[in-house]
Amino acid sequence: MADLPARFAFIRNFSIIAHIDHGKSTLADRLLELAGVTTDRTRRDQILDTMDIERERGITIKSNSATFEYTSKETGEVYTYNLIDTPGHVDFTYEVSRSLKACEGVLLIVDATQGVEAQTLANLYLAMELDLKIIPVINKIDLPAADVDRCLKLIENTLGLDPTEALSVSAKTGLNVEQVLEAIARLIPPPKGEPDAPLRALIYDSYYDSYAGAVMKVRLFDGALKKQDRIKIMSTGKSFTVTELGYACLGHHARPQLVAGEVGYVIAGIKSVEDTPVGDTVTSSTRPAEKALSGYRQAKPMVFAGLFPVNGEDYENLKDAIQKLKLNDAALVFEPESSPALGFGYRVGYLGLLHMEIVAERLTREFDLDLISTAPSVKYRITDIKGKEHEIENPSRWPNPASIAKMEEPYVQATIMTPQDYLGNILALLQEKRGVQENIVYLDDGKLQLVYRIPLAELIFEFYDRLKSVSRGYASLDYEFKGYQESKLVKVDVLVNGQPVDALAMVVHTTMADQRGRVLIERLKDLIPRHQFQIPLQAAVGSKVIARENISALRKNVTAKCYGGDISRKRKLLEKQKEGKKRMKQIGNVDIPQEAFLAILKSD
Repeated sequence: MADLPARFAFIRNFSIIAHIDHGKSTLADRLLELAGVTTDRTRRDQILDTMDIERERGITIKSNSATFEYTSKETGEVYTYNLIDTPGHVDFTYEVSRSLKACEGVLLIVDATQGVEAQTLANLYLAMELDLKIIPVINKIDLPAADVDRCLKLIENTLGLDPTEALSVSAKTGLNVEQVLEAIARLIPPPKGEPDAPLRALIYDSYYDSYAGAVMKVRLFDGALKKQDRIKIMSTGKSFTVTELGYACLGHHARPQLVAGEVGYVIAGIKSVEDTPVGDTVTSSTRPAEKALSGYRQAKPMVFAGLFPVNGEDYENLKDAIQKLKLNDAALVFEPESSPALGFGYRVGYLGLLHMEIVAERLTREFDLDLISTAPSVKYRITDIKGKEHEIENPSRWPNPASIAKMEEPYVQATIMTPQDYLGNILALLQEKRGVQENIVYLDDGKLQLVYRIPLAELIFEFYDRLKSVSRGYASLDYEFKGYQESKLVKVDVLVNGQPVDALAMVVHTTMADQRGRVLIERLKDLIPRHQFQIPLQAAVGSKVIARENISALRKNVTAKCYGGDISRKRKLLEKQKEGKKRMKQIGNVDIPQEAFLAILKSD
């Protein structure tokens, strides 16, 4: 391999990984502050998080990056640091893995008060698979509950890292953060690559700009890239001309070229982020590379839900809003859907429940839409008696049971970290959720690591809330998709006033159909308002009714104006009212509120 230019010896590409709320964004703020990127005038919390939702929730949804220079106090050399931020939630694990692929090292944050959590381990394994240099950082040492000695033992025994390299810091106050900047220069290796080889650049993220189009964030592994070069996206074969490139640091800073080992952005007049798939390889159209970088896969939605406008006239506005959001989110999948109960809308595919919440909130905030979101479901795989395979993501499209030869549902491998005190409660929950135990590891600090295979459908049905409840908030969860497994499933229909409501239908395991049906009907009875006529609510599997409740009618006292006189007058009025209610029941519509569609997600 050709020697890199001397200045590449002073490039450091690194990322920060941590469990949720362990201080990743705060540490990034302090590093930029100490390097002089931000000043008293420009400083703000979570500066790399650009969306209001990210700031309100304290999580990173869209990764960012910052290139800056740092002069080492130890050696006096000027280093170029490329900080590649990563999303913080399990829904975005693939994006995290691509960001790590662009690095040579990571800062692994451990909360001094909480120790090692589920996502700490999950992110550690991602970094180890990519053979990155891992620097442990113990954060929040300024808090009274901080236990640094315990964390050092965990770093050595649970994580298997060198505790002598661990740094104890307080990102909030800035205590010892200077040591982190020095450790990056000292411990993380410089990038490798061949500047003279054909271009190979990894797209580790992309976003849509209304003026520039799709902006690619890239890490160059081989070759060089200049303005006006023709580039090709290797998975799609599409070619574009580079109009601008450079590095990002709280904005774009244009440069004449990028070379192997460097991180930056590329603008090439691309209309949508669908043409810049995360994890794909960019090469030269005139001198293409023979082989793409490894690890690329298409982001596939795991959870599906219907999205309908409350006001039917907003359908076109919803269509425009989803298309605009799709420009910035390649993982978003949608297709038109109609429901007798809700009218016209879209069936939308999401990476997970958090992704679903964020999309719905952005549509409401940014486009001023009033929406109804149906309960989420997963994608089932059905093989019919003719041997043909079908993918079903909408329960209303569930085929006739007589035509089904085999049913499969998606499974995930869930990793749960919990104190030993709550083991019994969590095992009972996992058993109820049809979990299959794969491993239990006893850790040093009185914690356990449980590894279970669980159906994804059970995981999205109030699992996280129940886990936090039975562990008093101490358990943490991480999961990854593990493929499909054969299962016995049935479709539970919900009938309101004798009419099936497709948006309330659900697919469940045969052993749980009766219980889920009863719970749902009881909840709907409380959530659907009373009308002028009695409303029967039923849950049915095929033609068999498994649960029923009645919502009693609102009764107007039509005899109030009768003072004395013949009883036949009152009877006549009551009979007239009875006839009216009967006619109303035949032609009347039942208003079903938004809460009713989310009742499927919760149980008492």
